[in-house]
Amino acid sequence: MRVRPDVSVVVIAYNDARRLPRAVASTLAQSLRSVETVIVNDASTDRTGDVAERLAAAHPGRVRAVHLPVNSGGCGRPRNTGIDRSDGRFVMFLDSDDLLDRHACLNLVAAAEDTGADLVSGLCTRVFLNRPPHAKNRTRPWYPRLYERSAVYGSLAENPDLLYDTLSTNKAYRREFLDEHGLRFVERLHYEDLLFTAEAYLAAERTALIPHRVYNWLVKEAAAGPSISNRRAELANFADRLEIHRRIDMLFALRGAHDLKRAKDVKFLNHDLVLYLRELRGRDPGHRARFLDLAAGYLADLDPRACEDANPMAAIAAYLVREGDHAAAIAAAEHRPDHSELGAPLLERDGRVFWGGRAPRGALGRRVLDVTGFGFHLRPLRELCPGNTVTRLEVGDGCARIAGHVLNPLGRVPPDAELSAVLVFRDRRGRAPAARIGTDVEHRGDRLAWRAEFDPRRRVRPIGFVDPLWDVRLRVTVNGETMVTRPGTGPGSPPLNDVDLPVRPRLSRLAGDVLRSHVTANGHLSFVLDARGRGARVAGTLVRGAVRTRAGRGSWRRARRLHRSARGALTSRRTKIAVFNRVLTRLPVRPGLAVFESHLGRSYSDNPKYIYRELRRSGREVDAVWSYRSSPEGFPPDARLVRRGSWAYYRALARAQFWVDNQGFPDGLRKRPETTYVQTWHGSAVKPMGLDQPRLKSAPAAERRRLHRMVDRYDCFLVRSDHDVRTLCPALGVRAELLPAGYPRNDPLVTGVDGDPDLAAEIAGLRRSLGLEEDGRRLLLYAPTFATGPRGRPVRTLEPPIDPDAFARELGEDFVLLLRPHYLCRADLPPSARAFMRDVGDVPDVTPLLLLADALITDRSSIVFDFALLDRPIVLHLPDGASDHGGDPGAGYVDLERDAPGPITRTPDELVAALAGLDAAEAVHAPRRRAFAARFGEHDRGTAARTVVERYFADRRRAC
Repeated sequence: MRVRPDVSVVVIAYNDARRLPRAVASTLAQSLRSVETVIVNDASTDRTGDVAERLAAAHPGRVRAVHLPVNSGGCGRPRNTGIDRSDGRFVMFLDSDDLLDRHACLNLVAAAEDTGADLVSGLCTRVFLNRPPHAKNRTRPWYPRLYERSAVYGSLAENPDLLYDTLSTNKAYRREFLDEHGLRFVERLHYEDLLFTAEAYLAAERTALIPHRVYNWLVKEAAAGPSISNRRAELANFADRLEIHRRIDMLFALRGAHDLKRAKDVKFLNHDLVLYLRELRGRDPGHRARFLDLAAGYLADLDPRACEDANPMAAIAAYLVREGDHAAAIAAAEHRPDHSELGAPLLERDGRVFWGGRAPRGALGRRVLDVTGFGFHLRPLRELCPGNTVTRLEVGDGCARIAGHVLNPLGRVPPDAELSAVLVFRDRRGRAPAARIGTDVEHRGDRLAWRAEFDPRRRVRPIGFVDPLWDVRLRVTVNGETMVTRPGTGPGSPPLNDVDLPVRPRLSRLAGDVLRSHVTANGHLSFVLDARGRGARVAGTLVRGAVRTRAGRGSWRRARRLHRSARGALTSRRTKIAVFNRVLTRLPVRPGLAVFESHLGRSYSDNPKYIYRELRRSGREVDAVWSYRSSPEGFPPDARLVRRGSWAYYRALARAQFWVDNQGFPDGLRKRPETTYVQTWHGSAVKPMGLDQPRLKSAPAAERRRLHRMVDRYDCFLVRSDHDVRTLCPALGVRAELLPAGYPRNDPLVTGVDGDPDLAAEIAGLRRSLGLEEDGRRLLLYAPTFATGPRGRPVRTLEPPIDPDAFARELGEDFVLLLRPHYLCRADLPPSARAFMRDVGDVPDVTPLLLLADALITDRSSIVFDFALLDRPIVLHLPDGASDHGGDPGAGYVDLERDAPGPITRTPDELVAALAGLDAAEAVHAPRRRAFAARFGEHDRGTAARTVVERYFADRRRAC
């Protein structure tokens, strides 16, 4: 008598003789032994039927083969046949090109028996076969948030998010449950999984989820014959998907499950629709129009409230498809948090920013299209990456002509901006030198028009064979700030595929003779090195044939591994530090060479800036080198610039007579005795620092040793008062000479700017750039310290301390508020606040802002010590309500309740009242403020920069 198996795995196959044995092997290898495999051959025309019979013959009693007489054209009928021909207590499904995890059956059945569930689902993982085996992005779980832990649900209403996982293949179903409810797959329609699983979720009295991987969905990108689920380019495919969704809608309506219907609609917007829209850009206009007509017809019947519950960009895409703004809809679908390309115009109305170039219609349109919270209006141009549409691509008489236009979102690029542009061709693998081609660019209102003409044979020089793929970037510089854009398709683009640019590879024309254009899946213009001439075609065929042999593949892989490892070893930070310590420090020190750095190379600012200025003013013969982190813009033109972390940076540090910075040069560098390290630091301590921080106290000893190594390199440490000597120096473990000179950046705060025309001009230019030349209102500077959220996560955006509408109403006639976020943050300032608030986060040096401000609002930031020197009003806004007593080692070194140089506020209303009464409260707070400045800035006398220069650079005075 045959024992009933625990699980029947239905394996469906069509023309897949090669992969079917692998799929069946994954069922035979299950750790649960009582598993039968039912292969359903969907009338294949290759050897699939014979392979199925051989597998059944090789494993009698464990594998059976069933053959359909006529191909069904989908997955529904083969799966239904498998259900009917199976005997197991549970039924599972497997596609012939995928694999089950070894413990899939065991884990699913165990969970079903433990919980009594009718349906048990486990984690499905997509495995991208074209990617390297150890690549981080080779595997991607399917909606992993659903499977973070084991869970049991009595109904779908308890977790409507289950509708995001409507795969049938990562689940086990009780056979009695399927038969009792007559659950079978719809036939002659694709995406039958969606309807089948929705019906199963609704019918199940109990559904269990387990956090174990059960199914491996094998994905071969750019495959010659994509699977049914990947044929999203076919209109019939999308029509089937919409029909399935309509049937699910009817199912929910018949059950009266209106909330589930709305949850399903949200899932459709977040997943299904976006999936298709992201592949539309490269399609021909006719295809796009027909597709979007289909989508609009379905969206017209959707509950409009689904747009308000969906992800913002998915909702925008759906709303604009229905409204007929196809270009902006596709751009919204393509936009992702980690992908900053801005592919649609923005519109500002009533202080809000909206997606697309049209004013939104009605309350729903205003709510859905409002993207003010995305902060597009706040981001620097270099982070926006505006959409770039190619309007011309042609070759004639050996000359390539490319033109297009870049979006100018919200008019961020003014008409009088100084513009320049470079078109860059770059080998995707980074093996060949990039080609940089000068490009004409001009301002045309809401866009920047560009064009380039060049001889590609002279300007673009591939190596050949090893650099087949080339990308294009347009680098546009606006008033010194560079933004990088990717040319591609858009409204008005001509056909961009199969345009040949003639080139001459460095390995002769046998390596290829044209760069053939093509459009990527994301709609960007790229090129492939190809062969048009007979010699190049023959040579390419021979090389590709050699590489396809076993010996050729092995040699090619070894060469690539060697290249990658060699390149990584030569450019890694560890290699550079080792070379610095063992080789570069043997080079002779260059007298007068000084390396300056501020905030790890982020800007030309702070104490190092004012020491540098004093060196130039006093005529010292110093060869100054400034390090920059990302952009050289804003650094002094008469200094040598090196990128932080580059070989030139390490070479300059190794040969320098002086190091000057305010934070810390890289750990691991051994400073040579001939080098003098002047550590200026960047502020007196309010909060616990260094070894006094709870984080560092509980950290491994290696972290504390690292701090000691870095601090022990100092030869000089600037202090402002005895407070620094008692708190900051012991906390950091400073053993260097303490120079009681004050901070060079504070010299102008004490002496003013009358004797410093350069700084006076800088402040005047700052006032002009902020639009404050004719404004008689007083300036409030809001400059809090870096903050962390409730879970210790850093807060990356700074909001105004007072609601903009309330500020305008209560204080807008008398004050302008300048928001100065910490350099690791960004101000979140709505466009409507421009009349009475300004974002000054991009101003690299805070000293001119302090001189400009009439009053300061801050919290526990050390900026309070600096501003107190100006003897102007200060308000401490501490909205968290902490008392911040210095006696508590976790609270800080300063008792703000006792020593505050101004009023302390806890709420926005209190802050408004304090600002409105600034002048009236001066009689109370001015004496406290002066005592505060005298105590914490006792060495700030306006001579700090001169003291440092005379103490350490005395021998660099230029001879008369």
